[in-house]
Amino acid sequence: MIRIEDTDRVRILTLDRPDALNAFNEALYDATCEALIDAAADPGVAVVVITGTGRAFSAGTDLVEMAQRNSGTFANGKHGFPGMVDQLAVFPKPLILAMNGLGLGIGATIIGFADLVFMSTDARIKCPFTSLGVAPEAASSYTFPALIGRQKAAWVLLSSEWIGAAECVELGLAFKAVAPDDLMPETLRHAKILAAKSVASLVESKRVLLGALGDQLDQARARENEAFRVLLGGPANIEALTAFAERRDPDFAAVDAKATTPNPDAAS
Repeated sequence: MIRIEDTDRVRILTLDRPDALNAFNEALYDATCEALIDAAADPGVAVVVITGTGRAFSAGTDLVEMAQRNSGTFANGKHGFPGMVDQLAVFPKPLILAMNGLGLGIGATIIGFADLVFMSTDARIKCPFTSLGVAPEAASSYTFPALIGRQKAAWVLLSSEWIGAAECVELGLAFKAVAPDDLMPETLRHAKILAAKSVASLVESKRVLLGALGDQLDQARARENEAFRVLLGGPANIEALTAFAERRDPDFAAVDAKATTPNPDAAS
């Protein structure tokens, strides 16, 4: 589910569901959350690196479990998505991503909580929220405009289009794009430079950096949670998940047309 390795005060967390493209089910959300809690409390850990196994960094939330949530047969984990995002938002030590492959959903919006992002030149991201009939998540409605500006963030968050590694660097979503074989060596080279510093200094430096955000992250997440409450399980979301299961493109125009068609019974 998740592999943990320590080297020179750097803790590497490797998402390990390659058959599911490292998609986050409740078990992986819980395991990652617990790993972040442990790393934050461990005085021997100065820096954390998150990467993935196989050809994906993470395909985001497991759509099978999303469909189960809509059907009422879903069992929440101990921490789940909200708990993991809580830990990302308050993680006190430098957090680095080594994005080895595709990142969708939380596999992309996690960028907003990272202090440094390295991407394989083969990697690409997608924020697929509008293609799933839902809304942005994980405070990305705040973090992405803060990182890259409103118009660029609007395209990334609203288009559900793929964004390649080179474009992520150009936009400001990633620090560097490197050849696949160089991804972990280059990431760890930077991580070990940071890890050689005082942990107390790193923590306080990150604290003052994040302090400038104030309560903007919490406010963004509250707005996003309300949008998800309205949209999750709604007609567009059901059409998107049905289309995914049937291996076809969703027909949102038909959903929208049905929503705006007057109900003849309503007038009687």
